[in-house]
Amino acid sequence: MPYFHNVFTLPHAFNGLILYSERNQRALLGLLFDAAAATLLKFGRDDLGGQLGFTLVLHTWDQRLRAHFHVHGLIASGALAVDGSQWIAGGRTFLFPVRGLSKVFRAKYLDGLAELLERDQLDLPPQFVHLADPAGRRRWLRRWRKRAWVVYLKPPFAGPRKLIDYLGRYTHRVAISNHRLLDCRDGQVRYTYRDRQDGDRRKTDVLPADEFLARFLQHVLPDRFVRIRHYGLLANCVKGQRLGHCRRLLGVHVPPGADEQPHTAAQWLLVLLDIDISRCPQCGGPLNGASLPRPGSSPPQRWQTPDRDDFPPWDTS
Repeated sequence: MPYFHNVFTLPHAFNGLILYSERNQRALLGLLFDAAAATLLKFGRDDLGGQLGFTLVLHTWDQRLRAHFHVHGLIASGALAVDGSQWIAGGRTFLFPVRGLSKVFRAKYLDGLAELLERDQLDLPPQFVHLADPAGRRRWLRRWRKRAWVVYLKPPFAGPRKLIDYLGRYTHRVAISNHRLLDCRDGQVRYTYRDRQDGDRRKTDVLPADEFLARFLQHVLPDRFVRIRHYGLLANCVKGQRLGHCRRLLGVHVPPGADEQPHTAAQWLLVLLDIDISRCPQCGGPLNGASLPRPGSSPPQRWQTPDRDDFPPWDTS
């Protein structure tokens, strides 16, 4: 089925508060997950009448390594009815209204932020010291409740292979890939980036080495902070039972052993993409060790993967 792609973004004015301490990062980025997840689950109940299944992925950067806190939501188009009796199909081109998502997301995040401030669970930098005063805190929160927050809807993924490509590559990226680094000379780092405000054109930027490192290191998350989280039908505690039930309701043919949790990369490839690396992609015969591609050689055509630039630039900055 289609998987939709929504992006929930925090206002840049919150960056200084988030980055001020590790305690703030844990609390405020965790709240970003909670607010986005609660928003999607609410729309699943109210608009579709059931439970959604989705994954949220945290990214903290833009193309120039500046702070840009947002989560990508990968959402199955449909829901399991509350009583479990049927699968309720969603749309193929549209799932939920973006404006409605934005308003609910804003309300849930600001409600959570107000609670953190009231319980004194955040460290306040000098530019946010007015939040220690209840009256100043109410005025500040009231101002942000009146502003539009960014929830961006991207086109649905073109089939399961594109979704797996995204999960397997983009979700585990760091703030900048090696191929974007051009050189470092005389204490200056030169790198490429895509300018989203100028038609996604590729440009070159230069930063002093210390500034480049400072920007990069602000995207190192607190120890053990989980940046990929699954919710609803895909939550780890229930997916083993509920996904099988959804497949039966949809009449989906499940390959033998697919309900068993894969343990190796070869098993994941077989279950998700129907690729059996123990067999020759040309003739289908069994492979032995001598038949496998040698290190440094080109893999068979079926195993070729696109160059990284063939993938769409999912960053929203």
